[in-house]
Amino acid sequence: MKENALRLIKQSIYDFHSKLQENDIVLPPISIETLQVNITKKCNQACLHCHVDASPKRTEQMDERTINQCLEILKLNDEIKNLDITGGAPELNPLFNYFVEEAKQLGKHVMVRHNLTVTIDGDPVTGESKMYLPEFYAKHNVEVISSLPYYQEYFTDKQRGKGVFQKSIDSLRMLNKQGYGNDDSNLKLDLVYNPVGAFLPASQQSLETDFKKELWDKYQLRFNTLFTITNMPIHRFKEQLERHGNYDDYMTKLINAFNPSAANGVMCRSLVSVGYDGKLYDCDFNQMLEMQIFNGKPVDVFNFNVTYLKNRNILFDSHCFGCTAGAGSSCGGAIAE
Repeated sequence: MKENALRLIKQSIYDFHSKLQENDIVLPPISIETLQVNITKKCNQACLHCHVDASPKRTEQMDERTINQCLEILKLNDEIKNLDITGGAPELNPLFNYFVEEAKQLGKHVMVRHNLTVTIDGDPVTGESKMYLPEFYAKHNVEVISSLPYYQEYFTDKQRGKGVFQKSIDSLRMLNKQGYGNDDSNLKLDLVYNPVGAFLPASQQSLETDFKKELWDKYQLRFNTLFTITNMPIHRFKEQLERHGNYDDYMTKLINAFNPSAANGVMCRSLVSVGYDGKLYDCDFNQMLEMQIFNGKPVDVFNFNVTYLKNRNILFDSHCFGCTAGAGSSCGGAIAE
């Protein structure tokens, strides 16, 4: 009885809908500016904080039929300006280059969530080299958004595996050589910071200043913008929290830091997320929790209806506190001051 009572109390505390109502906040979609597409769960790494549960052992891949349907959606909908390609390591899908090239032909801005080390490691299963990636990205003017947990080796390797930091530095150097991150270049290179632990990221602006100074002073490396992203309490990171008895403390931290300004700017209001199998979700985190968009029946890229999607009810749950805590968190970093 006592355990049931505690569970009900936690459910009420962790109720994101109640928090929105308490603050008189309603969050309908605003637009669909971005189609975010996860094309594989295969990765050359298996990071501790990964909400995708990606690893070299995963085999899920988006097939050609589904990629072509995504391209058809981009072709038919001018308001979708951006294609945001994610994984796993998206470059490990054999159709990755084709997807990028065709989307650029349609005049779309293409962003790739690039883990840096895949360039050095290549495909962990087939051994196929990926050393061509920096040149490929530059040729097609792809915005590269790269994970780098910290500018120090110890903390980066602790979160992402031994040797990851040095490989990341080598990959950044290759991107800089192509012109990425340079002031006189239109090739945009962004870095992504996730805290190494159960706490909120510090100020995005101050961290960006520190990252730029440290990476230049020690390695003569440049980048454009730093995005700070809160570790979401789902999958691997949630399991890690529960294993150490920190889940409730972390959730309490997120809830106490709820920021109405961040809530109003959540990314699910201006994008739609596509799973490797073509299913549609409000965001990448909902995708990993299998919270599929539903319109009388499950919605996917083959029954894509932009009018319905712009008038849908976005699905929220307790993990959404991660996007609304402090300065907020989105695929584009902090949302509010």
